[in-house]
Amino acid sequence: MTEKKLRNGYTTGTCAAAAAKAAAAFFAQADEEKITYSELTLPGGGSCRIPVIPFLKEGEPFCFGVQKDSGDDPDVTNQTLILASVKPISRKKLDTLKSTGSGYFLEEYPDLYLNGGPGIGIVTKPGLSCPVGHYAINPMPRSMILGAVDEVMRQTAYEECLLIEISIPDGERLASQTFNPKLGIQGGISVLGTTGIVKPMSEEALLETIRLEIHMKAVNGAKVLLMAPGNYGEEFLKKTLDVPVGNAVLCSNFVKSAVLMAQEEGFQNVLFVGHIGKLIKVSAGRENTHSKYGDGRMEQMAQLTEALGYPELKQQILSCNTTDDALELLKQHGIAKKLLDLTAKYVKQQLEQWSERTICAEVVTFSTAHQMFGTTTDWKRLFETWKRERSEETDRCFGTGLF
Repeated sequence: MTEKKLRNGYTTGTCAAAAAKAAAAFFAQADEEKITYSELTLPGGGSCRIPVIPFLKEGEPFCFGVQKDSGDDPDVTNQTLILASVKPISRKKLDTLKSTGSGYFLEEYPDLYLNGGPGIGIVTKPGLSCPVGHYAINPMPRSMILGAVDEVMRQTAYEECLLIEISIPDGERLASQTFNPKLGIQGGISVLGTTGIVKPMSEEALLETIRLEIHMKAVNGAKVLLMAPGNYGEEFLKKTLDVPVGNAVLCSNFVKSAVLMAQEEGFQNVLFVGHIGKLIKVSAGRENTHSKYGDGRMEQMAQLTEALGYPELKQQILSCNTTDDALELLKQHGIAKKLLDLTAKYVKQQLEQWSERTICAEVVTFSTAHQMFGTTTDWKRLFETWKRERSEETDRCFGTGLF
């Protein structure tokens, strides 16, 4: 019996952008009957067409909503109503918001300001992708929302300033079912999304996908397996090491399982690249980094800080909200890079132990927020070996007419 294919959904950020684009279109043409959907270009590639509905909101006539469809992903925000409104504001008001507001603006959209409303959380602790005191609207959704509205305004040659507000009526209740309160996001949920698409997979299907990808690397003659937990690692590889997207096997939370799969396929060398928030768990022996198996990030960072000879920082580390938050503290003492290096060393030991020493692992762990990374001592040699392999593979493909 074939397994049912799971259906993709849309992120909160995509839904907010669709609603905002519809509200802007209604503002520009004032004919809600003609606006039944929004078309968006997705940051992860491709496009989508999302149904929208006009929503009567007191004092804000240009308001549209999207009922979020998370596909087959078990998301607490599935079917949640996400609203967006637009309204004209003066240049003086815009400048005031830019200097004192809790929302966001981007230099490429100088006439637009993005604000949060009811149901959108406010960040109260450092270390997240949003500044303290600002609405929890992550960087990619900010760009999507402002870009969608700007597209409409350019088509209509509108030259005044606009205020965009995103709200989620049920957001505060839903937030209690998420990690937001623990992370320091109060009063609502976050507007999230990196690719614009939610891709649900059962655990078994995801493991088989990872297994197949590792197998295909082996079949194609790879000797070094480049591996990362997910999108953050892949983005780091692209921006910092110039590795095109799609070259690393993404193992998600299944770190030990992926290492054992690599072992079964005969790999003797693995270069593992991941964000400190994931790899700090692996350094403590966590086989699966999903939060349902526990956290322990701050406890492990405190232990490693103590191992570096700074036991007096232990309690401060334990009170930090995120690993990036903790690294900020360690930067002040000049040991953030040492902590990243030590984490990489412990991860290497763990990966090699899981493979019963049949795999030599080299590790890179990074913090995007602090623009720094730590490594094991021989990572560069392994990375250069991987690059030579890839170059040779490309030459073979050209030689056989595949390109």
